[in-house]
Amino acid sequence: MADIDPGTLLPNDRMKRQALEGEVTQIHRGQQYADEGDTFTIEDTTFEVREVTDRTLGDLTDEDARAEGMADLEGYRRLLERAHENFEWDDDSEVVLHRFEPQ
Repeated sequence: MADIDPGTLLPNDRMKRQALEGEVTQIHRGQQYADEGDTFTIEDTTFEVREVTDRTLGDLTDEDARAEGMADLEGYRRLLERAHENFEWDDDSEVVLHRFEPQ
């Protein structure tokens, strides 16, 4: 277990703010950036990574998108396309779920 920089998981201030407000409780990344039990602190709130799971983009649901601060999976897909140059959604693309909660 390690204390990690919040920017390692949450790449922008909007997501950090949404985590503080309870609107973001997980993030999928292209590779593993934390282990279960790792912690990070935003302002005075410490979060613990509770789950790290290998998945594919095809596994994601509207519920996953909402847990990442988006209204639905289609909005999440559009966000990824805007955020990553040359991104193309492929249901078989591997991603890593990082689920966290405040301690």
